[in-house]
Amino acid sequence: MRRHSPVLPILVACLGIASFSTMDATMKGASMAAGVYTALVLRNALGTLMMLPVWLAKGAALPCRANLIIHAKRSAMVACMAPLFFWGLVRMPIAEAIALSFIAPLVALYLAAVMLGETIRPRAIAASLVGFAGALVIIGARLGDVSLPPGSGWGVAAVLASAMFYAVNLVLQRQQAQVAGPVEVALFQNLLVALLLLPAAPWLLRGIDLAVLGQVAAAAVLAVIALLLLTWAYARAEAQVLLPVEYTGFAWAVLLGWLWFDEAVTWTTVAGVALIIGACWIATREAMPQSKQ
Repeated sequence: MRRHSPVLPILVACLGIASFSTMDATMKGASMAAGVYTALVLRNALGTLMMLPVWLAKGAALPCRANLIIHAKRSAMVACMAPLFFWGLVRMPIAEAIALSFIAPLVALYLAAVMLGETIRPRAIAASLVGFAGALVIIGARLGDVSLPPGSGWGVAAVLASAMFYAVNLVLQRQQAQVAGPVEVALFQNLLVALLLLPAAPWLLRGIDLAVLGQVAAAAVLAVIALLLLTWAYARAEAQVLLPVEYTGFAWAVLLGWLWFDEAVTWTTVAGVALIIGACWIATREAMPQSKQ
């Protein structure tokens, strides 16, 4: 059976990760100014408003029950993942936060065994150990730096907890892309995440000025673009082919953190991310098909 070339999906996924990484930097600024909760609720609300006319123009066909369940599952993961990640992100450099989130694809290997019935091979276990060592290098250096402000350790913990939810999100992303189009995914993820976060509004929602609203609007546009691109890519290539693309986000994190927040990158962060990327290379080599037929 002839397979389609994964080159175009990989390139599209790279653009999607670039868009998500730029969104992360934009959301960091908005979260620092208005609070994580306010920035997230408004971002998802604006994303819903952006995609609703597009969905209506395409016929406004409601998803079937099975699709709604998948949308709800992934949205629940995002509603847990995003507040933790951005709360940690305002307390640490973008490059370090992105690097720590890279353990998610390794965790996803084990979740794939539980959720998709895949067999965990010895090489995947070795990859997990190497990736965990990389995370420890970054965590140890950050926690051992006495010059860091109070609360940095909690920031690390929040990003690591977020990575666990992100791992589930990665498994669901492939399932979702196989049953729903990019417009449907972008609309219902933004809508459902906003609805899941909304009950806390009376206690956590803050007023914001026009400048911060502009940042949140830009983040909403970037998030929608990323969702559209990644959904398109994951519908046309296997997750094991596209997961390594996640690591291009580190280069964007380094560049944007330096340009926007004057964040330096330490050698321990680079060493740690090298171990994590190496671990994922080991894991994806194991996952590649044996036959070339």
